[in-house]
Amino acid sequence: MIGLDTNIVVRYLTHDDAAQAAAAVRVMDSLSQNSPGFLSLIVIAELVWVLEVSYRFKKSEIEHVLETLLRSKELVIEQAEVVAQALRKFSDSRADFVDCLIERCGHAAGCQHTVTFDQNAASAAGMKLLR
Repeated sequence: MIGLDTNIVVRYLTHDDAAQAAAAVRVMDSLSQNSPGFLSLIVIAELVWVLEVSYRFKKSEIEHVLETLLRSKELVIEQAEVVAQALRKFSDSRADFVDCLIERCGHAAGCQHTVTFDQNAASAAGMKLLR
């Protein structure tokens, strides 16, 4: 198994730099079920942020990317079930994906709730608003 940094996945998805995209494709194509790539929670969060902010991906495009990554037999995603839960919450609400991921990580860790100053995170992602 090899770890994959966010920039590898971004180049693979966007092909915005020909040389780096070619190298990323070679790495991604070399992965298999027996020798997978590893995506950490940090990479997943950073990937969503980069695709939304830098590449202006729409919510439906983000959902598609995450669904594809989660279904891949060539990738191991850290806490994949938590990521899948966050994706479902993201799909069903107006919350940001990373807020959903933060809330679901807290839930998985046994937290009673996750507190935030962000009103949208509280109302849409299920966090508790701290006043």
